[in-house]
Amino acid sequence: SESTFDYFASTETYLHRHGKPVAFYSDRATIFRTGGSENRREGSSTQFSRALSELNIDIICANSPQAKGRVERAHLTLQDRLVKELRLRDISTPEAANAYAPEFMTDYNKRFAKSPTNKHDAHRPLRADEDLALIFTWQEDRKVSKELTLHYRRGFYLIESSPETLVLRGKRCRVHTHADGRI
Repeated sequence: SESTFDYFASTETYLHRHGKPVAFYSDRATIFRTGGSENRREGSSTQFSRALSELNIDIICANSPQAKGRVERAHLTLQDRLVKELRLRDISTPEAANAYAPEFMTDYNKRFAKSPTNKHDAHRPLRADEDLALIFTWQEDRKVSKELTLHYRRGFYLIESSPETLVLRGKRCRVHTHADGRI
């Protein structure tokens, strides 16, 4: 599927395997950028673009019809070829397909990959202070009430009153939701 948390998981796997790229090149899907008047509002970003920004990774969206067409044709070719390969191997479960995916990618790249003109690898290592488990969460800001409560996703959260927490009244806080539902 194409959800924010699926993109988070795929990107985390990629980062552990290859390091941080300078940029990701993508289509103009709403997972990567906001649209309309919301896009012009300062501070407006998607959860995925916010996470990449925290990691200092740019998103380059295909802006021309030709570039969009190249991205879509590549996706259609891969999806078509993968479905046929799964059928030939009698693979019908997500678990079996995921187990086969590395073999498919290796074979596909061996047959169709082109050597880069410049062999320099611009990936950067992850820094020790970049907590991917925290960065790849759904993040929303909320205001703490005078009664030390906040509302989030139809829930009502009460912050235990203490000298340390009393200073939080009226302040903004950031709520993090993990893929497994933990808040």
